[in-house]
Amino acid sequence: MSIEAWYHSKKDRQFVDTTHKAAQPEPVLELRDAIALIVGLVVGAGIFKTPSLVAADAGGAWTMLAAWLLGGIVSLIGALCYAELATAFPHAGGDYHFLTRAYGRKLSFLFAWARLAVIATGSIALLAFVFGDYCSRLYSLGEHSSALYAALIVIVLTAVNIAGVKAGAGTQNWLTMVEVLGLLAVAVAGLVLAPAAATAAAPAAAEPGQPAFGLCMVYVLLTYGGWNEAAYISAELKQGRNNMLRALVWSMFILTVLYLLVNLAYLRGLGLAGMARSQVVAADLLQQVWGSAGARLISVMIALSTLTSINATIMVGARGNYALGCDWTVLGFLGRWNARTGSPTRALLLQGAVALALIAFGAFMRQGFETMVDYTAPVFWLFFLLTGVALFVLRWREPQRARPFRVPLYPLLPLAFCASSAWLLYSSLAYTRLGALVGVAVLAAGVPLLALALRRSSN
Repeated sequence: MSIEAWYHSKKDRQFVDTTHKAAQPEPVLELRDAIALIVGLVVGAGIFKTPSLVAADAGGAWTMLAAWLLGGIVSLIGALCYAELATAFPHAGGDYHFLTRAYGRKLSFLFAWARLAVIATGSIALLAFVFGDYCSRLYSLGEHSSALYAALIVIVLTAVNIAGVKAGAGTQNWLTMVEVLGLLAVAVAGLVLAPAAATAAAPAAAEPGQPAFGLCMVYVLLTYGGWNEAAYISAELKQGRNNMLRALVWSMFILTVLYLLVNLAYLRGLGLAGMARSQVVAADLLQQVWGSAGARLISVMIALSTLTSINATIMVGARGNYALGCDWTVLGFLGRWNARTGSPTRALLLQGAVALALIAFGAFMRQGFETMVDYTAPVFWLFFLLTGVALFVLRWREPQRARPFRVPLYPLLPLAFCASSAWLLYSSLAYTRLGALVGVAVLAAGVPLLALALRRSSN
């Protein structure tokens, strides 16, 4: 999320709404523009990695496909909740602003700390591991090839951002198009060109009777992630109330259909067991159709498109950390902006160091991507749950507040979102491994830091 405005709003501690007096974004986006933006936000590298993990834990093909369908439904409900919050309380701070308004500065500090130490840095690391997995398919660097590629790309992109070099919007759009074309190539290859794989059960760890559907949903909803950012275009959308609902419904419908088609292609071409065994499921499918040339082509496409997500996460995460340093003196060293390069150098350096430490942790655990999902998921779903509850808190606390968009079927849909977030919080703790415990411990380490920050601010 873009957070410079969050820092500038820190003087407004009591949240007296000055936003209505300031210049507001103009409604210039058509419905088709909003749909394209939302789809572009959500589609990421995960769909080239997580299907094999879902297949390994689903216990059956129909269960796997049901998980992807349910993921689309849950994501749509969550997006509607965020749309209400974003249109009622427009603010560049996003989740941070909602949580501060509903619960106060103490909890929102922990959220900002979680972004610094767990959520953003963990996301950088897991995306870097996807990059590493597919680069290793092109040229292996040995036993820890994925981790080495992951560390290298974090160092390079962090250095690029420190230098003040920003990827242009056109480059981002081209890379997103490459990513979508890669998905369509996978779908056509698996559904039309590949010979049907022999029917086979998933590995023993995922046989019927031992499914981990909650863990499946953790991976699925990671792949659908990004829709919470989509709510922020509501102020720039023509006929915002009606078109926001239409854009969200159509976008999630398109994404759900696309993800189902891709998983059907994987299933037909590789079989459930083949999917579960694969480390680079898209490359393995394309190799069946076009041989090693097809596998190398899709690996290049995926590695390139992954750079978009990694770079965007590095940029956004560092600016959030910069704002945190500006807002709290205990982390004031992060709130230094390099005027010459136009970048938050110290925030970028710290973020890069944490991401590299997480990559080393993932390499030590020998399951880099999975370890990073474990590390981020409990903390991520905890704050998603709290944001869902914030919708109820703010409706009760500020009933007269103008709400251009209201969640349909209130309170049923927000309750369903909160219940799904609570279940995923439980699942991310019950089914995951050491990484989850480490992530929770790092979040807990923010509590004494908060106490120190409060003491400093009171002096």
